[in-house]
Amino acid sequence: MKRLLLLLLFLTGIAPAVARPQSQGPLVLAAASLQEAMTAAGHAWAAQGHAEPVLSFAASSALARQITAGAPADLFVSADQAWMDDVAAKGLLVQGTRAPFLGNRLVIVAAVGNPVKVPLASAALVRLLAAGPLAMADPDSVPAGRYGKAALIALGVWAQVQPHVVAGDSVRAALALVERGAAPLGIVYATDARASSAVRIAGVFPPRSYPPITYPLARLKSSTNREAEGFRRFLLSRSGRAIFARFGFSAR
Repeated sequence: MKRLLLLLLFLTGIAPAVARPQSQGPLVLAAASLQEAMTAAGHAWAAQGHAEPVLSFAASSALARQITAGAPADLFVSADQAWMDDVAAKGLLVQGTRAPFLGNRLVIVAAVGNPVKVPLASAALVRLLAAGPLAMADPDSVPAGRYGKAALIALGVWAQVQPHVVAGDSVRAALALVERGAAPLGIVYATDARASSAVRIAGVFPPRSYPPITYPLARLKSSTNREAEGFRRFLLSRSGRAIFARFGFSAR
């Protein structure tokens, strides 16, 4: 009888409701350094039967300004606490959804064919970094640039190196300058160096020379996608964090 009823419904064009994901997944605004890892996480989420998340990558500063200007989105992943604080101060986060997510390290990269090793002694470091353009993200606004500036200040060389800095609008823009040979050295995250086959790590900044690199994650009040919270929880889960660990990120 049940099969007959289903057949009649089908023939009359009245199909029983079937649970399925939205045609479009949640819109995620994520720091540029998360590109490969977040893309992999999105694929893993979709493989579980969900709609593929829509991912937009840029400097955290640019993303935060988009959010405060009213751009609709579901999740925000910043590369530092400061830009998440900025969005939170404007009342744009869903209460209780902000969480520490990932960590990273700060390194100096050179082109693969450049055998240079970056010393930590201040005098030698100044000579090396001031010898040619030093690529880094904007030290006044972009998280990677802020961390880099803090490290150079802690090492006592910022004043001498600053005139030689070529600032990019994101950490990936700084990475691209080294990849293309426009700058012999660049300051990026360790995960950026790992993502590029064109550069190598020439030096590692002491962890105590810059504030802990933390990527917070939160859902936005502008969120309308019913899967946004599920994807947020997936990212924070053990399996979600494991994806980012494969790309060199640490857990927070």
